[in-house]
Amino acid sequence: MADAKGDEVLAEGQMPLGRWPILSYGVGHMLNDITSACWFTYLLLFLQEIGLAPRDAAIVMLSGQVADGLMTILAGEMIDRFGHFKLWHIGGSILVGISFSSVFGGCLLCTVLGTDSYLVRTIGYSFFAAVFNIGWAATQVSHMSMVNCMTLNSTSRVALASCRNAFTMVANLGLYAIALVVFALVSAKYRWIAYVSIFVGCCFLVVFYAGTKEPTLQSGSDCKKSARISWGYWFKKALYYQVALLYMLARLITNVSQSLIAFYVTRDLKMNEYSKAIIPAIIFCCSFLVSVVLQEIKWNSRRLKSLLTIGAILWVIAGAAVFVLPSQMHNLMYPLAMVIGAANALVMVTTIGLESALVGDDLNGCAFVYGSLSFLDKMSCGIALFVLESYEDSISCGETRGLYTVSRFGTGLIPSCFAVFALLVTSTLKLQDTNPRAAAAALEAPLLV
Repeated sequence: MADAKGDEVLAEGQMPLGRWPILSYGVGHMLNDITSACWFTYLLLFLQEIGLAPRDAAIVMLSGQVADGLMTILAGEMIDRFGHFKLWHIGGSILVGISFSSVFGGCLLCTVLGTDSYLVRTIGYSFFAAVFNIGWAATQVSHMSMVNCMTLNSTSRVALASCRNAFTMVANLGLYAIALVVFALVSAKYRWIAYVSIFVGCCFLVVFYAGTKEPTLQSGSDCKKSARISWGYWFKKALYYQVALLYMLARLITNVSQSLIAFYVTRDLKMNEYSKAIIPAIIFCCSFLVSVVLQEIKWNSRRLKSLLTIGAILWVIAGAAVFVLPSQMHNLMYPLAMVIGAANALVMVTTIGLESALVGDDLNGCAFVYGSLSFLDKMSCGIALFVLESYEDSISCGETRGLYTVSRFGTGLIPSCFAVFALLVTSTLKLQDTNPRAAAAALEAPLLV
């Protein structure tokens, strides 16, 4: 009787998901995505415009990144132990909405204490940055971990990941569309960008909660709930360290450049204020188009390594060009943004594909893998931005900005160096297509099936 029930659960899990569950799952990360785009593009700019020194603005972001990194480990461990994916998702989303509006809406701690001292402002913004990233991490880990336990069908898993990736690009494009309108019409621009972003993200969350059921496959025999995988299992795999390093480098490339590109286009290239939204929008538009094309590729280990290599090479070239581009030739930033967008898509899709290949069928440890890799991503990005912004104090105080500015290094040269490092690590990868079906799992199917 028990065997028959287990077979029934397994057969149900192998059935492909329909269009509605895939779509509703895909929009479940929209609040995280749209607030993250605003966070990395405009937070440092906003904090410096309200009077914080570059170093202190970086401290605010670093406090958030540290909290995020620690929470990814905790959330991954707790979800692996107890499940309740949607409960973690709801709790994280509530924290994201409240804290994000508190950061861009003004210093809440200053209002409570009745003072506007510099120290209180720094502490207040750092606290809510930490709360925002704690909520963001809980939502991210729970959402990513749901894929492997929503279905056992490899095509449906691909479609879920693909749909989520597509809506990530839509969220970023939506953010920059909102920014363009707000820059043109509103004086308190960053506050209203934050408010509208939260409203839009929450609308999509309603769709996610209404259309996505709590995953139940972990109670089935295929998920091997009784044989929970320990952390040591992953630490013994060489592929874990290679994938972790590549994922961290991919995130450093995209997040560091995104965080400083608004400074670069307005201060170094002397472009107008709208460029702070237009250039990032071009980058994400090209990323979206390339990501859609990548959905149709039949993946194997050789193709995975080849496209990761191409993406890293494109970043080396584009980053070097960005670093030396003079302000008189700022119009060349538009085609360079297209190249950067394509390169971002290639490195991110392939590294996420490597994560999926690493996890494979080891479902009871998948949340730890995603959490631990995100921990490396958050900590490294926070430290990198802190170091860069600390150096900003000493080299960018004057009105004249030459070639050696923090924004030039952070938008161009440093991501190029990360890309070179990624090329070296990629050359050491030894992937085997022992299971052709599993090897195709990194976005083999169309966007929606």
